[in-house]
Amino acid sequence: MRSYRALIRATAKAALAYRFSLLLGLGAVLVQLVALLAVWRVILAESAVNGFTWPQMRAYLLVAFAAGTVVSLLGDFRMAFRILDGDVALDLVKPIDYQKARFAEAVGGLWIELILIGVVVGITLAVTGGVDTPAAPALALFVTSMLLLVPLKFLIVYVSTLTCFWTQNYMGVQWARLAVVNLLSGALIPLAYLPGWLASVAQWSPFAGLTSTPALIFLGRVDGRHGLQLVAVQLGWVLVLWFGARLVWRAGLRRLTVNGG
Repeated sequence: MRSYRALIRATAKAALAYRFSLLLGLGAVLVQLVALLAVWRVILAESAVNGFTWPQMRAYLLVAFAAGTVVSLLGDFRMAFRILDGDVALDLVKPIDYQKARFAEAVGGLWIELILIGVVVGITLAVTGGVDTPAAPALALFVTSMLLLVPLKFLIVYVSTLTCFWTQNYMGVQWARLAVVNLLSGALIPLAYLPGWLASVAQWSPFAGLTSTPALIFLGRVDGRHGLQLVAVQLGWVLVLWFGARLVWRAGLRRLTVNGG
């Protein structure tokens, strides 16, 4: 554990070194947030749609923004290039677990992401008005859901990056992942607006835990029992993906060929 704690501290100190990359990523999510706020404000100006009022949709979009910003410093491109270049072989000689090491790096960058989220959410609330916070039990469930979001998002990005063992380019993988995640997580629109069959599929998929689950709990659109079920689904997917990622990693290593002495 000492090695992983050292990685967390090192990444926390180096987070500022990647601030430009983080700000670029934050800028993309911020533009999406502003655009969605403007569109939904017009749509919901007169009446609620599918049960969402404008204040609820504003709170939903802020939760989606926060969820989209965490684990942005993971450095999936750096990991992808090391796999494509074969430099990942150098990581194999280190006496640490590769997956745990990448997760430690993701955790180390959380502090700067949380600061940026606080700044953007604070400014947005100051401009557009406050939001209703849930009661203590629902708030505790919301915090638990947001905590589970960190390993869940890390694992989805990590597993998708490991596909570079079978591909020649990471861009297509990233675009495909972003498209699927934005649709099935509810980051683009709440799952309630999708066709019934697709909403059901998305709700039980690992992607719902990235936005829809914490947002619905925060808004109080699910009761305590349903909220616990959704959080349990999140936890289940974290466990499945954690051990599934190890199988993908082992399969990927069989594709790795290192030439030279």
